[in-house]
Amino acid sequence: MSQRISSTVNVNTTEALQTGCVHIGHMIAILTSGVALGVHVPGLLLLRRLQERHVVSRIDVFEQLLRVEKQGKINQSKQAFHRNFRVALAGQRLARNLMPELDEGALALLFSEWEQHGVNRFVVLSGFWQPIIQRYRQHHSPITVDLCHVDSVVSPSFQRTESLPLARNIWLVNDADSSLPWSIPVSYSEPISWHQRSQRILAHGGGWGIGTYAERVSELTEHNIAIDIIAYHHDDITDARCRYFMIDPDWCPWLDLGFPPFGEVRCKNVPISFQRRHDHHHSFELARQSLGMLSKPGGGTLLDSLWSATPMIFLEPFGAHEQCNAALWQRLGLGITLEHWRQQRFSLNVLETLHQNLLAQRRRVPDYAQHLSGVVAH
Repeated sequence: MSQRISSTVNVNTTEALQTGCVHIGHMIAILTSGVALGVHVPGLLLLRRLQERHVVSRIDVFEQLLRVEKQGKINQSKQAFHRNFRVALAGQRLARNLMPELDEGALALLFSEWEQHGVNRFVVLSGFWQPIIQRYRQHHSPITVDLCHVDSVVSPSFQRTESLPLARNIWLVNDADSSLPWSIPVSYSEPISWHQRSQRILAHGGGWGIGTYAERVSELTEHNIAIDIIAYHHDDITDARCRYFMIDPDWCPWLDLGFPPFGEVRCKNVPISFQRRHDHHHSFELARQSLGMLSKPGGGTLLDSLWSATPMIFLEPFGAHEQCNAALWQRLGLGITLEHWRQQRFSLNVLETLHQNLLAQRRRVPDYAQHLSGVVAH
Protein backbone atom coordinates (compact mmCIF):
# COMPACT_ATOMS: atom_id res chain seq x y z
CA MET A 1 0.00 0.00 0.00
CA SER A 2 1.35 3.42 -0.94
CA GLN A 3 2.07 6.00 1.72
CA ARG A 4 -0.56 8.73 1.40
CA ILE A 5 -0.01 12.45 1.67
CA SER A 6 -2.47 15.23 2.25
CA SER A 7 -4.88 15.58 -0.64
CA THR A 8 -5.79 19.18 0.08
CA VAL A 9 -4.29 22.17 -1.68
CA ASN A 10 -4.91 25.76 -0.70
CA VAL A 11 -5.97 27.62 -3.84
CA ASN A 12 -5.96 30.87 -1.95
CA THR A 13 -7.59 33.98 -3.32
CA THR A 14 -7.70 35.73 0.06
CA GLU A 15 -4.01 36.63 0.04
CA ALA A 16 -4.28 38.19 -3.41
CA LEU A 17 -7.34 40.16 -2.37
CA GLN A 18 -5.59 41.46 0.74
CA THR A 19 -2.70 42.81 -1.34
CA GLY A 20 -5.14 45.06 -3.14
CA CYS A 21 -3.47 44.16 -6.46
CA VAL A 22 -6.55 42.80 -8.16
CA HIS A 23 -10.25 43.52 -7.75
CA ILE A 24 -12.42 40.46 -7.16
CA GLY A 25 -14.45 41.38 -10.23
CA HIS A 26 -11.40 40.43 -12.29
CA MET A 27 -11.28 36.83 -11.17
CA ILE A 28 -10.08 34.30 -13.75
CA ALA A 29 -11.43 30.75 -13.95
CA ILE A 30 -9.13 28.17 -15.58
CA LEU A 31 -11.14 25.26 -16.98
CA THR A 32 -9.42 21.89 -17.44
CA SER A 33 -10.15 18.19 -17.72
CA GLY A 34 -8.80 15.51 -15.40
CA VAL A 35 -8.87 12.79 -18.04
CA ALA A 36 -6.00 14.52 -19.86
CA LEU A 37 -3.13 15.57 -17.61
CA GLY A 38 -1.55 17.19 -20.66
CA VAL A 39 -4.42 19.67 -20.33
CA HIS A 40 -4.91 19.67 -16.55
CA VAL A 41 -1.30 20.15 -15.49
CA PRO A 42 -0.79 23.17 -17.79
CA GLY A 43 -3.94 24.58 -16.19
CA LEU A 44 -2.45 24.09 -12.73
CA LEU A 45 0.77 25.72 -13.93
CA LEU A 46 -1.13 28.72 -15.25
CA LEU A 47 -2.95 29.00 -11.92
CA ARG A 48 0.36 29.04 -10.01
CA ARG A 49 1.98 31.57 -12.34
CA LEU A 50 -1.06 33.89 -12.00
CA GLN A 51 -1.13 33.54 -8.22
CA GLU A 52 2.56 34.43 -8.09
CA ARG A 53 1.56 37.67 -9.81
CA HIS A 54 -1.30 38.19 -7.28
CA VAL A 55 -3.99 37.61 -9.89
CA VAL A 56 -7.13 36.21 -8.27
CA SER A 57 -7.84 32.92 -10.01
CA ARG A 58 -9.38 29.48 -9.57
CA ILE A 59 -9.32 26.16 -11.37
CA ASP A 60 -12.32 23.99 -12.22
CA VAL A 61 -12.13 20.43 -13.56
CA PHE A 62 -14.79 19.21 -15.97
CA GLU A 63 -15.18 15.80 -14.32
CA GLN A 64 -16.30 17.48 -11.07
CA LEU A 65 -19.59 18.11 -12.87
CA LEU A 66 -20.20 14.53 -14.04
CA ARG A 67 -22.57 12.18 -12.28
CA VAL A 68 -20.81 9.89 -9.83
CA GLU A 69 -21.39 6.75 -11.86
CA LYS A 70 -19.78 8.39 -14.90
CA GLN A 71 -16.74 9.35 -12.84
CA GLY A 72 -16.32 5.69 -11.90
CA LYS A 73 -16.39 4.64 -15.56
CA ILE A 74 -13.57 7.08 -16.30
CA ASN A 75 -11.29 5.27 -13.88
CA GLN A 76 -12.14 1.96 -15.58
CA SER A 77 -11.25 3.45 -18.96
CA LYS A 78 -7.96 4.74 -17.57
CA GLN A 79 -6.90 1.20 -16.64
CA ALA A 80 -7.91 -0.19 -20.04
CA PHE A 81 -6.17 2.59 -21.99
CA HIS A 82 -2.95 2.10 -20.02
CA ARG A 83 -2.91 -1.65 -20.67
CA ASN A 84 -3.61 -1.45 -24.41
CA PHE A 85 -2.68 1.42 -26.72
CA ARG A 86 -5.08 0.19 -29.44
CA VAL A 87 -7.95 0.35 -26.96
CA ALA A 88 -6.91 3.90 -26.06
CA LEU A 89 -6.91 4.97 -29.71
CA ALA A 90 -10.35 3.42 -30.23
CA GLY A 91 -11.67 5.15 -27.11
CA GLN A 92 -10.43 8.51 -28.34
CA ARG A 93 -12.27 8.09 -31.64
CA LEU A 94 -15.48 7.31 -29.74
CA ALA A 95 -15.27 10.39 -27.51
CA ARG A 96 -18.40 12.57 -27.65
CA ASN A 97 -20.06 15.63 -26.16
CA LEU A 98 -20.60 14.81 -22.47
CA MET A 99 -23.24 17.43 -21.64
CA PRO A 100 -25.95 14.74 -21.15
CA GLU A 101 -23.76 13.16 -18.45
CA LEU A 102 -23.61 16.28 -16.27
CA ASP A 103 -25.06 16.58 -12.78
CA GLU A 104 -27.32 19.63 -13.14
CA GLY A 105 -27.12 20.34 -9.41
CA ALA A 106 -23.33 20.48 -9.53
CA LEU A 107 -23.50 22.74 -12.57
CA ALA A 108 -25.92 25.13 -10.87
CA LEU A 109 -23.64 25.29 -7.83
CA LEU A 110 -20.63 26.07 -10.02
CA PHE A 111 -22.50 28.88 -11.81
CA SER A 112 -23.46 30.30 -8.41
CA GLU A 113 -19.81 30.24 -7.28
CA TRP A 114 -18.63 31.98 -10.45
CA GLU A 115 -21.26 34.66 -10.00
CA GLN A 116 -20.48 35.09 -6.29
CA HIS A 117 -16.73 35.44 -6.91
CA GLY A 118 -17.11 37.78 -9.84
CA VAL A 119 -15.57 35.54 -12.48
CA ASN A 120 -15.62 37.41 -15.75
CA ARG A 121 -12.66 35.89 -17.60
CA PHE A 122 -12.29 32.23 -18.55
CA VAL A 123 -9.33 30.27 -19.88
CA VAL A 124 -10.66 27.08 -21.49
CA LEU A 125 -8.12 24.28 -21.92
CA SER A 126 -10.62 21.50 -22.65
CA GLY A 127 -13.22 21.85 -25.39
CA PHE A 128 -15.79 19.98 -23.29
CA TRP A 129 -16.30 23.25 -21.40
CA GLN A 130 -17.50 25.14 -24.50
CA PRO A 131 -21.25 24.37 -24.21
CA ILE A 132 -21.09 25.09 -20.47
CA ILE A 133 -19.59 28.53 -21.05
CA GLN A 134 -22.12 29.20 -23.77
CA ARG A 135 -24.95 28.43 -21.32
CA TYR A 136 -23.37 30.62 -18.62
CA ARG A 137 -22.85 33.48 -21.06
CA GLN A 138 -26.58 33.63 -21.88
CA HIS A 139 -27.30 34.96 -18.38
CA HIS A 140 -23.97 36.49 -17.35
CA SER A 141 -22.42 39.06 -19.61
CA PRO A 142 -20.03 40.43 -20.50
CA ILE A 143 -17.46 37.67 -20.06
CA THR A 144 -14.14 37.19 -21.84
CA VAL A 145 -13.03 33.76 -23.02
CA ASP A 146 -9.65 32.46 -24.15
CA LEU A 147 -9.55 29.02 -25.76
CA CYS A 148 -6.07 27.85 -24.78
CA HIS A 149 -4.78 25.08 -27.04
CA VAL A 150 -1.91 22.95 -25.73
CA ASP A 151 -1.79 21.01 -29.02
CA SER A 152 -0.65 22.40 -32.35
CA VAL A 153 -4.01 21.74 -34.07
CA VAL A 154 -7.58 21.54 -32.77
CA SER A 155 -7.69 18.60 -30.35
CA PRO A 156 -10.55 16.07 -30.02
CA SER A 157 -12.31 17.78 -27.11
CA PHE A 158 -12.68 20.97 -29.17
CA GLN A 159 -13.63 19.03 -32.30
CA ARG A 160 -16.48 17.22 -30.53
CA THR A 161 -18.15 20.34 -29.11
CA GLU A 162 -19.67 23.33 -30.84
CA SER A 163 -17.24 26.21 -31.29
CA LEU A 164 -17.66 29.01 -28.80
CA PRO A 165 -18.34 32.35 -30.51
CA LEU A 166 -16.57 35.55 -29.49
CA ALA A 167 -13.65 33.64 -28.00
CA ARG A 168 -9.95 34.29 -28.57
CA ASN A 169 -7.76 31.36 -29.58
CA ILE A 170 -4.47 31.10 -27.68
CA TRP A 171 -2.01 28.62 -29.16
CA LEU A 172 0.93 27.32 -27.14
CA VAL A 173 2.16 25.56 -30.28
CA ASN A 174 0.78 26.25 -33.77
CA ASP A 175 1.12 23.84 -36.66
CA ALA A 176 -0.32 26.33 -39.17
CA ASP A 177 2.68 28.67 -39.06
CA SER A 178 5.23 26.45 -37.25
CA SER A 179 5.41 28.75 -34.25
CA LEU A 180 5.18 28.91 -30.47
CA PRO A 181 2.90 31.97 -30.11
CA TRP A 182 2.55 31.68 -26.31
CA SER A 183 3.67 29.44 -23.48
CA ILE A 184 2.93 28.74 -19.83
CA PRO A 185 6.18 28.63 -17.85
CA VAL A 186 6.66 25.39 -15.95
CA SER A 187 9.50 27.01 -14.03
CA TYR A 188 11.41 30.26 -14.34
CA SER A 189 14.59 28.49 -13.23
CA GLU A 190 17.23 28.20 -15.93
CA PRO A 191 17.56 24.75 -17.51
CA ILE A 192 20.36 22.55 -16.24
CA SER A 193 23.40 22.79 -18.50
CA TRP A 194 23.94 19.87 -20.85
CA HIS A 195 27.15 18.60 -19.26
CA GLN A 196 25.70 18.68 -15.75
CA ARG A 197 22.80 16.37 -16.60
CA SER A 198 22.34 12.82 -15.37
CA GLN A 199 23.17 11.04 -18.67
CA ARG A 200 19.78 9.33 -18.59
CA ILE A 201 16.66 9.24 -20.78
CA LEU A 202 13.21 9.73 -19.23
CA ALA A 203 10.49 7.43 -20.63
CA HIS A 204 6.78 7.93 -19.92
CA GLY A 205 3.29 7.75 -21.40
CA GLY A 206 1.78 11.05 -20.32
CA GLY A 207 -0.73 11.34 -17.51
CA TRP A 208 -2.44 8.00 -18.15
CA GLY A 209 0.65 6.03 -19.13
CA ILE A 210 -0.55 5.62 -22.71
CA GLY A 211 1.67 4.51 -25.56
CA THR A 212 4.49 2.18 -26.49
CA TYR A 213 7.24 3.57 -24.25
CA ALA A 214 7.57 0.41 -22.13
CA GLU A 215 8.07 -1.72 -25.24
CA ARG A 216 10.87 0.52 -26.56
CA VAL A 217 13.00 0.74 -23.45
CA SER A 218 14.84 -2.58 -23.86
CA GLU A 219 16.39 -1.48 -27.17
CA LEU A 220 17.94 1.55 -25.48
CA THR A 221 19.23 -0.32 -22.44
CA GLU A 222 20.88 -2.83 -24.79
CA HIS A 223 22.84 0.14 -26.16
CA ASN A 224 23.93 1.06 -22.61
CA ILE A 225 21.56 4.03 -22.38
CA ALA A 226 20.36 4.55 -18.81
CA ILE A 227 16.58 4.91 -18.47
CA ASP A 228 14.21 6.43 -15.93
CA ILE A 229 10.62 5.21 -16.36
CA ILE A 230 7.44 6.70 -14.94
CA ALA A 231 5.33 3.68 -14.00
CA TYR A 232 1.60 3.80 -13.36
CA HIS A 233 1.11 0.48 -11.55
CA HIS A 234 3.43 -1.87 -9.71
CA ASP A 235 2.93 -4.37 -12.55
CA ASP A 236 4.83 -1.94 -14.81
CA ILE A 237 8.07 -2.50 -12.89
CA THR A 238 9.69 -5.22 -14.97
CA ASP A 239 13.26 -4.22 -15.92
CA ALA A 240 15.91 -4.25 -13.20
CA ARG A 241 18.22 -2.14 -15.37
CA CYS A 242 15.92 0.90 -15.11
CA ARG A 243 15.00 3.33 -12.35
CA TYR A 244 11.26 3.59 -11.77
CA PHE A 245 9.12 6.46 -10.52
CA MET A 246 5.38 6.60 -10.04
CA ILE A 247 2.42 8.95 -9.81
CA ASP A 248 0.24 7.93 -6.87
CA PRO A 249 -2.29 5.55 -8.46
CA ASP A 250 -4.95 6.74 -6.00
CA TRP A 251 -4.61 10.41 -6.95
CA CYS A 252 -7.72 11.82 -8.64
CA PRO A 253 -7.35 15.24 -10.32
CA TRP A 254 -11.00 16.24 -9.92
CA LEU A 255 -10.95 15.49 -6.18
CA ASP A 256 -7.47 16.87 -5.43
CA LEU A 257 -6.46 20.13 -7.10
CA GLY A 258 -2.75 19.80 -6.35
CA PHE A 259 -0.04 18.52 -8.64
CA PRO A 260 0.22 14.72 -8.89
CA PRO A 261 1.90 13.07 -5.87
CA PHE A 262 5.12 11.54 -7.15
CA GLY A 263 7.84 9.28 -5.80
CA GLU A 264 10.68 6.90 -6.64
CA VAL A 265 10.09 3.16 -6.52
CA ARG A 266 12.97 2.03 -4.31
CA CYS A 267 11.89 -1.58 -4.10
CA LYS A 268 8.82 -3.35 -5.42
CA ASN A 269 7.59 -4.34 -1.95
CA VAL A 270 8.54 -1.11 -0.13
CA PRO A 271 5.90 1.67 0.22
CA ILE A 272 6.56 4.69 -1.96
CA SER A 273 7.00 8.02 -0.22
CA PHE A 274 4.91 10.25 -2.45
CA GLN A 275 5.73 13.94 -2.48
CA ARG A 276 4.65 16.95 -4.45
CA ARG A 277 5.78 20.46 -5.13
CA HIS A 278 3.56 23.52 -4.95
CA ASP A 279 5.13 25.33 -7.93
CA HIS A 280 5.09 22.60 -10.59
CA HIS A 281 4.71 18.86 -11.10
CA HIS A 282 7.49 16.80 -9.56
CA SER A 283 8.24 14.79 -12.70
CA PHE A 284 9.49 17.99 -14.34
CA GLU A 285 12.59 17.73 -12.15
CA LEU A 286 13.39 14.42 -13.85
CA ALA A 287 12.90 16.06 -17.24
CA ARG A 288 15.33 18.84 -16.29
CA GLN A 289 18.00 16.28 -15.43
CA SER A 290 17.52 14.12 -18.53
CA LEU A 291 19.19 14.15 -21.94
CA GLY A 292 15.91 13.35 -23.66
CA MET A 293 12.29 12.31 -23.12
CA LEU A 294 11.01 9.16 -24.80
CA SER A 295 7.24 9.62 -25.10
CA LYS A 296 4.23 10.09 -27.30
CA PRO A 297 4.00 13.73 -28.44
CA GLY A 298 1.35 15.12 -26.09
CA GLY A 299 0.96 18.88 -25.65
CA GLY A 300 1.86 18.81 -21.95
CA THR A 301 5.05 16.90 -22.71
CA LEU A 302 6.02 19.52 -25.30
CA LEU A 303 5.63 22.13 -22.57
CA ASP A 304 8.00 20.17 -20.32
CA SER A 305 10.42 19.79 -23.20
CA LEU A 306 10.52 23.54 -23.87
CA TRP A 307 10.97 24.72 -20.29
CA SER A 308 13.49 22.04 -19.34
CA ALA A 309 15.27 22.37 -22.73
CA THR A 310 15.12 18.57 -22.92
CA PRO A 311 14.68 17.14 -26.45
CA MET A 312 11.76 14.89 -27.32
CA ILE A 313 12.32 11.39 -28.72
CA PHE A 314 8.95 10.68 -30.26
CA LEU A 315 7.01 7.42 -30.15
CA GLU A 316 3.69 6.62 -31.83
CA PRO A 317 1.21 9.50 -31.40
CA PHE A 318 -2.12 9.31 -29.61
CA GLY A 319 -4.21 10.56 -32.51
CA ALA A 320 -3.76 12.96 -35.44
CA HIS A 321 -3.31 16.02 -33.22
CA GLU A 322 -0.28 14.45 -31.53
CA GLN A 323 1.13 13.50 -34.93
CA CYS A 324 1.00 17.21 -35.81
CA ASN A 325 2.73 18.03 -32.51
CA ALA A 326 5.61 15.71 -33.36
CA ALA A 327 5.92 17.04 -36.91
CA LEU A 328 6.06 20.64 -35.64
CA TRP A 329 8.67 19.86 -32.97
CA GLN A 330 10.81 18.17 -35.62
CA ARG A 331 10.48 21.10 -38.06
CA LEU A 332 11.65 23.45 -35.33
CA GLY A 333 14.61 21.20 -34.51
CA LEU A 334 13.39 20.44 -30.99
CA GLY A 335 12.78 16.70 -31.21
CA ILE A 336 13.46 13.54 -33.17
CA THR A 337 11.63 10.27 -33.76
CA LEU A 338 13.04 7.15 -32.17
CA GLU A 339 13.48 5.69 -35.64
CA HIS A 340 15.52 8.68 -36.81
CA TRP A 341 17.61 8.66 -33.63
CA ARG A 342 18.27 4.96 -34.20
CA GLN A 343 19.54 5.83 -37.67
CA GLN A 344 21.90 8.31 -35.96
CA ARG A 345 23.16 5.42 -33.82
CA PHE A 346 21.62 6.98 -30.71
CA SER A 347 24.06 9.89 -30.87
CA LEU A 348 24.07 12.14 -27.80
CA ASN A 349 25.54 14.91 -29.96
CA VAL A 350 22.29 14.94 -31.93
CA LEU A 351 20.34 15.43 -28.69
CA GLU A 352 22.70 18.21 -27.60
CA THR A 353 21.97 20.13 -30.79
CA LEU A 354 18.24 19.84 -30.13
CA HIS A 355 18.87 21.02 -26.55
CA GLN A 356 20.58 24.16 -27.83
CA ASN A 357 17.65 24.84 -30.18
CA LEU A 358 15.25 24.50 -27.24
CA LEU A 359 17.27 27.01 -25.22
CA ALA A 360 16.92 29.54 -28.05
CA GLN A 361 13.16 28.95 -28.39
CA ARG A 362 12.67 29.21 -24.63
CA ARG A 363 14.22 32.67 -24.58
CA ARG A 364 11.90 33.94 -27.33
CA VAL A 365 8.49 32.56 -26.39
CA PRO A 366 5.94 35.02 -24.87
CA ASP A 367 4.68 34.29 -21.35
CA TYR A 368 0.90 33.82 -21.41
CA ALA A 369 0.60 34.20 -17.62
CA GLN A 370 2.43 37.52 -17.73
CA HIS A 371 0.15 38.67 -20.56
CA LEU A 372 -3.01 37.68 -18.65
CA SER A 373 -1.88 39.45 -15.51
CA GLY A 374 -1.31 42.63 -17.50
CA VAL A 375 -4.74 42.40 -19.11
CA VAL A 376 -6.42 41.97 -15.72
CA ALA A 377 -4.44 44.79 -14.11
CA HIS A 378 -5.71 47.20 -16.75
